[in-house]
Amino acid sequence: MISKNNDLADLQSSLGYPFKNPVLLRQALVHSSYINENAALTPVSNERLEFLGDAVLGLVIGEKLYQDYPNFNEGLMTQVRAALVREATLTRIARTIKLGDHLVLGKGETASGGRDKPANLSAAVEALIAAVYLDAGLPAVRELVLRLFEADIDKAVAQAGIADYKSKLQELIQASYQQQPSYYLVAVEGPEHDRKFTIEVRIGDKVLGKGTGRSKKAAETEAAREALQRLLE
Repeated sequence: MISKNNDLADLQSSLGYPFKNPVLLRQALVHSSYINENAALTPVSNERLEFLGDAVLGLVIGEKLYQDYPNFNEGLMTQVRAALVREATLTRIARTIKLGDHLVLGKGETASGGRDKPANLSAAVEALIAAVYLDAGLPAVRELVLRLFEADIDKAVAQAGIADYKSKLQELIQASYQQQPSYYLVAVEGPEHDRKFTIEVRIGDKVLGKGTGRSKKAAETEAAREALQRLLE
């Protein structure tokens, strides 16, 4: 039976999100194998939440790529998003927060190692995302997703070889001027939840390019892209 006395405080601490409605959190952890073995209890599995969470995750990641990387075309955004919402990425995140320890599984699924199966872990991550969305709305789930996926977003962009403008600019500047480009934050605008950063890349006092973005990294990338375009022209 699912314990209703377990407030799952350690999991909520790992998530960095306290649920207002813990019923949603518990439902996100229930695997269908538990339902099959405990039909008389009529609990609800996490499959419907998984469906919703997949859509919410795609929206948040898509919005992030659209807003922070204005030079990405549709194909590049699709490529990076696919790397982020795939089972392997979700499984890594699940293991980081020890999600498997909290899954509610049937006895057979538990015996077969279900707490560490990628399919179970990735589905539970999506269900958790949906649970947060239903519990507090889009701003809360956006903050959670971007925090949990931050390292994976940077890695996916780098591995795809996309917008590696800073490295290319550094190579060009070193070859042509024997110097290193420097990045300077020149403006921060907007409220805390919707900041826009403006950064200049310079050699000494000479401004080579300027970029804006919703993160410093995105603004630096755009500044490097503009600088490269000017230098190559």
